[in-house]
Amino acid sequence: MDRMLVVVFDSETKAYEGRKTLHQLESEGSIAIYAYAVIGKNADGTVVVRQLDDPGPLGTLLGASLGSFIGLLGGPVGVAVGAMAGSAVGGMLDLENSRVGVDFVDDVKQQLQPNKFAVVAEIQEDWTTPVDSRMEAIGGTVSRRALAEVKHLVDDADVAAMKADLAQLKAERAKVHADRKAKLQERINQLDSKIQAWLEKAKERRQAAEAQAKAKVEVLKSKAAALKARATKIQA
Repeated sequence: MDRMLVVVFDSETKAYEGRKTLHQLESEGSIAIYAYAVIGKNADGTVVVRQLDDPGPLGTLLGASLGSFIGLLGGPVGVAVGAMAGSAVGGMLDLENSRVGVDFVDDVKQQLQPNKFAVVAEIQEDWTTPVDSRMEAIGGTVSRRALAEVKHLVDDADVAAMKADLAQLKAERAKVHADRKAKLQERINQLDSKIQAWLEKAKERRQAAEAQAKAKVEVLKSKAAALKARATKIQA
């Protein structure tokens, strides 16, 4: 199952230890990591990205959900990113893209208090015990949430309602005097443009989700092949 994993620590040193532990768990076959970051919260509430998955996945297909999630953690005060992160976080403050609920974002905000640090990762995990036991042993507080399926940006009911309004405006235009036709036509054009824009955005999101899913499959295949090669080498 694909999950968003957050492990909060009391110090930056411990957070880096948590990152190391995450990689150890992956090498043991307990999890697969799609993308990760080490973050901290300043005294003013700003979330700071300390380290990214080399060379930085947040602007890529595999880091889209992670980047959105970190951006949401920054809240109104924002996220301070280094050169390696670029603007990947700043433009991704979208709950839909993060694929987790607002309650999870709020829970993590409560745990990630000023001067605390965390390892945040998008992972594939079938069993929670390996991560929990290892992270708790080094002082980490673990939170996780299964990633929701990417929803269409446009709700069918909303589109149906806009189309009903459009039909009504067109019917009304056919009955009014010439001086009103132009104004109604302007409203018709605006509503029609809005519908088309929403539908196009929904299409783009579906395509992005499909591409991300394919990229993740390739990552898992690659990691499985690497583990098999390593096991074969050890047996030899």
